[in-house]
Amino acid sequence: MPSLRQIRRRIRSVQNTGKLTKAMELVAAAKMRRAQQSVLASRPYATKMRELLANLAAMPADDPSEIHPLLRRRPVQKVEVIQITPDRGMCGGLVGNVNRRTVSFMLESQAQATVVTAGRKGRDFMVRLNRNVRASFIDLGDRPRLTDTTPISRIAIDDFSSGSCDAVYLAYTEFVNTAVQRPVVRQLLPVQPAQLPPSQLTGYIYEPRSLELMGALLPRIVEMQVYQAVLESNASEQSARMVAMRSASDNARDLARELTLQANKARQASITSELLDIIGGSLTFQ
Repeated sequence: MPSLRQIRRRIRSVQNTGKLTKAMELVAAAKMRRAQQSVLASRPYATKMRELLANLAAMPADDPSEIHPLLRRRPVQKVEVIQITPDRGMCGGLVGNVNRRTVSFMLESQAQATVVTAGRKGRDFMVRLNRNVRASFIDLGDRPRLTDTTPISRIAIDDFSSGSCDAVYLAYTEFVNTAVQRPVVRQLLPVQPAQLPPSQLTGYIYEPRSLELMGALLPRIVEMQVYQAVLESNASEQSARMVAMRSASDNARDLARELTLQANKARQASITSELLDIIGGSLTFQ
């Protein structure tokens, strides 16, 4: 059984750890509120842009040469996965969940896969697995801007347009609420056409030409989809970290309480032992 001094030393250590996790919880809560506001404000716009893109992809084209390269579909032999993860840990099982979901998708696709990582945790994981890491981006920050994620989008657009890959997917953690963050893998390129009824499959006359219009519109929409995925991942990270630190603070408090009870028992046993020695000594002198 540990001595009273050892127990008291461990109590101080647990209490100090609890103070640290409580501070981290408060910081994560402040960041979480900003991240949630950003993702909820941008989600309707990103969703509508994705619907618009899917509707455009579903429209019939009179001239095949007028189809934009980002809308062309071809047999999938090579895929590129943009994996978005946090740069730091201490956010529960969030990192492990998105890593497992990404690897599971890559194995199921049965195609040659390359990875573009955004975040240290995803990069380190893919390097340990000896995966083909096409590019790596870190330090996007807690308040990323569209210009911070544009290089990621450009790699995906250039690789798909040049034929280096036949499909591009986004792997990230979708923010549901503070307690739930869902790892998802969603196809980014080529654009999946919407399932429209025949009455809505009518061709449009574009001014300027559809190829020029798509050339200006499609890259912007792709950039917005990547940016939205980064915002979703950021909000999920801060929420998961706050919940994890709150759980750690509660565990530290419970452990300190148990150790205090154990210290009291050890102190009481020590006092009882000393009293017995004193009584035994007095009886001997009598």
